[in-house]
Formats: sequence, structure tokens, C-alpha cells
Amino acid sequence: MDAQHLPQFPTKFMAKLPDKPPTFEAALEELEQIVATMEGGQLPLKDALAAYKRGAELLTFCQASLKDAQQEVEILEQGVRKAFEPEGAFAPEGETDAT
Repeated sequence: MDAQHLPQFPTKFMAKLPDKPPTFEAALEELEQIVATMEGGQLPLKDALAAYKRGAELLTFCQASLKDAQQEVEILEQGVRKAFEPEGAFAPEGETDAT
């Protein structure tokens, strides 16, 4: 969403959104929009507090998503992680790789 489509007041915008974003990317985009809106400094206090609360929820969601992805990568790596063996390690004893 570009700057022209940013919500005027996050509370109105947030009321239309589900509590849990559908994806990490959607949550990150919404969080970036909230930060940009709040940095403008033009929000009434009530809206700023609502935006902060929603931002905290999105941050928690994003952190949990990243933690889950990290754990999944670690699990996947356990299946492929092996000690490094140089190419010549499989040559029968006494033979060398003469090139």
C-alpha cells in the first residue's frame, strides 16, 4: 500500500482486519503502515494507543513466525547436516588423487 492509501485513523482500519494476519508478509506490511502513520505524529491519543496495541500484536505474530521458521530450518538441517569430507576421502588406502 502506498502513502495515499494509508488509513487516516488506525482504529477504523484495524476494525476491518482479522486479529491474526494471514501471513508473515501481511503482518509485516501492516506493521510498517502503522509505524509510518504513527511517525507522522498526527494521530489523536486514542488512535495512537490503538495503533500501538495493534503494532505490538503484529510484532508478536512476526516474532513467532520467524521463530517457527528458524526451528523448521534447524529440523531440516538435522537431516542433511553431515561432517565435511574432502573429495579424496573415499579413495582406497594407499591411493592418492594425483592430478
